[in-house]
Amino acid sequence: MPKYIVAITGASGIIYGVRITEVLLAQGYEVHLVVSEPGCIVMKQEMGWELGEYPQESLRQYFPQPGLYLYNNADIAARLASGSFITEGMVIVPCTMSTVAAVANGLSNNLIERTADVMLKERRPLIIVPRETPLSVIHLRNLLRLAEMGVAIVPAMPGFYHHPRNIDEMVSFMVGKILDIMRIPNDSFQRYE
Repeated sequence: MPKYIVAITGASGIIYGVRITEVLLAQGYEVHLVVSEPGCIVMKQEMGWELGEYPQESLRQYFPQPGLYLYNNADIAARLASGSFITEGMVIVPCTMSTVAAVANGLSNNLIERTADVMLKERRPLIIVPRETPLSVIHLRNLLRLAEMGVAIVPAMPGFYHHPRNIDEMVSFMVGKILDIMRIPNDSFQRYE
């Protein structure tokens, strides 16, 4: 079964990471999910999810589908941190500028950063979905550095040509764009004609 790594950091736009996880699981993919500590805080704020004392394990109730593997971001020894763990790729969605900076500069202070570093060194697909505005020169330089390394940068910028009627349709547009970059067939949004 193809495996994907999904990392959710503490930027606004948690719904994008949640929806990508749901779609991948619904399509039968194996999902290896890592949520940062700030990501858990934002998840509670934006999704209203109660994650309790052990947030990583509490997430299972929100993703009841089979094929989900959860990891603690502090567990730098998890199998995701090894190049011998083969996956189709990794998406960090949403991605904080702190995580962008860490990955762009080769830092590996937690599991998300180390796993992204593994994707780069093994030349596996890495997709970063930044959700920040405005962008500083430092942010832009870090994003450029990642793009030059072959990372797909997919800013959370929904289109409006399909006349979205609600937030769900705007989220579906972005999720569809991310799935397109992952080369996963989808009909998440109405394509431009």
